[in-house]
Amino acid sequence: MIKVDSRPGEPIDKLLKRFKKQCEKEGLTKDVKKNSYYEKPSERRRRAIRNSIKKALKDERLHIKNRARMFRGV
Repeated sequence: MIKVDSRPGEPIDKLLKRFKKQCEKEGLTKDVKKNSYYEKPSERRRRAIRNSIKKALKDERLHIKNRARMFRGV
């Protein structure tokens, strides 16, 4: 549970800003956005597959880039 205590003489704006920051840190906003609408299980699987493909391609690009750096120094 997120709890933010007000400091003496602290404006409401600063308090809200700290609360929002705490919510982001806990992942609450991401979770609320994710559950704001129903996602069919097939769509969830499809999204997971797409994300894994993106991650694999990104890792491959980084691997190629790092190998190029390694040989550039020789």
